[in-house]
Amino acid sequence: MKTLGIAGYSGSGKTTLIERLLPLLNAAGLTVSVIKQSHHDIEVDVVGKDSWRHRQAGAHETLLSSPYRWMLVGELRGAPEPALSDHLARLSACDLVLVEGYKHADLDKLEVWRAAHQRPWLHTDDGRFIAVAADHAPADQPSDGAAPTWLDLNDAPAIVEFILAWLRK
Repeated sequence: MKTLGIAGYSGSGKTTLIERLLPLLNAAGLTVSVIKQSHHDIEVDVVGKDSWRHRQAGAHETLLSSPYRWMLVGELRGAPEPALSDHLARLSACDLVLVEGYKHADLDKLEVWRAAHQRPWLHTDDGRFIAVAADHAPADQPSDGAAPTWLDLNDAPAIVEFILAWLRK
């Protein structure tokens, strides 16, 4: 299972890009899973439903299953957030895992960048970035070939072609 990080600052369009890439990657015959890291408290249960009640009563993990989907929710209850490797081990086998967030993780990454945000590049301090998907061509990048591949953030098919070529390596 190959793992590719999708990293960028908040509001750069990481989720939107993944949303646009998934159907194209699926159409290319890939089974793709996604891990998303959030720095906020997240709620996936409906208050008052059985799985919510189980969590509230102290279950360490609650797995909800139906004929349509299943969901595993783990409660940390003060324990540290598990490492990315722990989450990857929980996933079923697939061709590709897109990891949103974890911008400092030790994995190949694609940076999502928007000029309007006026934020510094992430890839300049991390050699694991293999490409940058940006809304403007980077004018301030070194021309010595050290910069990762630049991709048009609005051209999802081209980004998918890049990912497919990376997977073949």
